[in-house]
This record gives sequence, structure tokens and C-alpha cells, in this order.
Amino acid sequence: MTGAGSLIRSAEVLVTSPGRNFVTLRLTTEDGVVGLGDATLNGRELAVVSYLRDHVVPMLIGRDAQRIEDTWQFLYRSAYWRRGPVTMTAVAAVDVALWDIKARTAGLPLYQLLGGASRDGVLVYGHAAGRTTPELFDSIRSQLAEGFRAIRVQTSVPGIDKVYGVSSQPPTGRYQYEPAHRAPLPVEEDWDSRAYLRHLPGVVEAVRAEFGAELPLLHDAHHRLTPIQAARLGKDLEPYDLFWLEDCTPAENQEALRLVRHHTTTPLALGEVLNTIWDYQTLIREQLIDYVRSSVTHAGGITGLRRILDFAGQYQIKSGMHGPTDVSPVGMAAATHLSLAIHNFGIQEYMQHSRLTDEVFRQSFRWADGHLHPGEEPGLGVDYDDDAAGRHPYEPAYLPFNRLKDGTVHDW
Repeated sequence: MTGAGSLIRSAEVLVTSPGRNFVTLRLTTEDGVVGLGDATLNGRELAVVSYLRDHVVPMLIGRDAQRIEDTWQFLYRSAYWRRGPVTMTAVAAVDVALWDIKARTAGLPLYQLLGGASRDGVLVYGHAAGRTTPELFDSIRSQLAEGFRAIRVQTSVPGIDKVYGVSSQPPTGRYQYEPAHRAPLPVEEDWDSRAYLRHLPGVVEAVRAEFGAELPLLHDAHHRLTPIQAARLGKDLEPYDLFWLEDCTPAENQEALRLVRHHTTTPLALGEVLNTIWDYQTLIREQLIDYVRSSVTHAGGITGLRRILDFAGQYQIKSGMHGPTDVSPVGMAAATHLSLAIHNFGIQEYMQHSRLTDEVFRQSFRWADGHLHPGEEPGLGVDYDDDAAGRHPYEPAYLPFNRLKDGTVHDW
């Protein structure tokens, strides 16, 4: 029988902007145990704030914090309007905060409650980019010097002013790229798929020649290609043995991956914009992808994403969790605990947060030889510093959007 001490006493929705916006849910039980959940949805943060503060928080007070599955099902099913990024980010924040409470109450790091470690550390990949091939080489060397053992490579394209993943400034060491702009309206960027398709294979060929066959290389097409263009790119990149080609075509059209799969053996990663197991039905059942890209933060938390990954594991599909800087250290910690525990782990994205962010979210991660470990602190291993957070108020920011040369709005 559950004691009164495990009932949720308070639920706070915390917003801070230490260089970029983060939303955090903090739950506290009658016994004073605190749990944190990441509720950040880049460019739509306040939609999740309202969903939590106005609709979810009133239903959490007095609920048993130990009943994680029951609470997940209640939040998912009782709203009637299911799925979608706002809903599933809110559900994720509650779910992760409850797992944090349960592990802190047990006095164990969260991964121990998920079955214990399946590996000694979590292989992560870093990010390299350049406006020119020499700049890209310098960026790769910088990432290798920081200890990364797998690298995502992004490059500018001749004739295109701004390209996803590439800063307009020369690289200065640590990879720094924040696509969300603090501006009253989204920034407009341009795009030319044919120019990209002509340019990219030669860049990847040069990287492979410079850094050898052993370095795992990844690339993100960021949803911008049609299915037949994605098939061509996957085929053109086959000689360079990519670890994966990410988001080669918009994820909403799951059947499109049949065409891509038919034409290339380049491994495919997809799903950072997908939020539930239902979004993956065709992709997983027909084995159209090799890596699941959803984040804990946007796919219903540890409970939601583990369901997806258990389903994927039946088809030898592995994890490749989304981990940019718009997933807070709370979300990153949850992903690292889950990655350490599951059997079908593949790789995890790790974009290092800024010094200001690390002052707000104090973490127990361990980093060595290209691998992360969440540490042995009870719970997630992350604490929230209210004083530091209070020095960084929310500022509106938007992700960019693309237009083709003729002015047509295009996938960014």
C-alpha cells in the first residue's frame, strides 16, 4: 500500500533561457522528494508551458508519484486529443519527473530501475561543419580532440546562402550551432536540392580520404529531399560507408521509405519529429529504417520511447536518440540512462551545452573516450539551480524556414 508521503504536493513549470529557452517540470512529493522532467519544444515552448500549467498540473496534485504507468495512460487517454508534439512533450515531462522521483526514493541511479546497465558507456557522436572543405576538416579534428569517436558532418553548398547545421561564422573549436533565432519572426533561408545532391558526395569522399575508413561518419539531410532524391543520395553515398543518413525525406510519409530502401543500402535514421509508437508502425514493421531518432523529451518520456524501442528491437532496429542543445540536460540525462539499459542501443547524439546552461542544470555525467555515462547519483543525476535560472528570463525564438529559388516554402 502506498503511503501519503509519495503523493505529489506541488508541480512547477519552470522557464529559463541561459543562451536558449528551456522548459522544466519540477514535481515534489509530500516527503519532499523532487523529480525533474524536460518539457522543451524548440520554437513552441510556451505551448507546452500552457498545456502543463493550465491543464496537466491541476490533475497531478495529490496523485501517487509511484504510479508511473497509470499516470502515463491517464494523461495520454483522458485528453481524447492524443499524440502530437505538444501533448507528448508534456506527457514526457511528467513521466521523466516521476521516474526521477522513483529512482531518488530508491537511492539508485535511474538506469538501475530500467534493468541495469547493458554496456559500460554510451557511444555518442559529435558534430562537425564547415563553409568549405578545409573548415570542415578543422571542425572534425576539433571534435576528435574533444574525445568524440563518431562524427556527423554537415557542409555549406555553393550557391546556397545558409544551410542547416553550418554556422555563418568560421569554426572556433567546439561545435556551436543554434538554429533558433531570437527574432519577432522566423528567419528565412534558401534551398536548392539539385545543388546539394551534386555537392555533398564529393565532400563526404574527401572526408573519408582524409580521416580513413574506421571513423564512423553520419550526415543529416534534414527532411529536405523527395523520396527519389533521397534514394539517389543514399546510393551516391554508399562507397563512403556512412554510419547513417538521417531524415533523408519528410518523416510523415512513411511509405516513401519503401522507395528509398529499394535503391540503397546506406543505413537510414529517422524519427526526431515522431512522437508515438503509432507513428513508427510502418517504418518498423516493414524494416524501412535502421535507427529510431526520437528523443525521450518528445516521445512520451522514458515510458513512451521504451515502448517504441522494444517494438523496434524485434526487427533488429536500434536506437539513435535525438540529443541537440534544445533537449535540456534533464532530457539528455534521461536518454543516457535509457541508452545504458536497453539492449538494442545504436548510438546517441550529444551536442554539448553551453557554460550558462550547465550552471542552471548541474549534472553528474561522465565523459571518456567518446562515451557518456549518467553517473551513480540517485535519480537522473541532474539538479536545477533556481538562482542561476532566474538570471535568464525567457526570450521568444523561432526556428528558420526554407524557400526555394522561386519563392516556394520548402521543408527546412
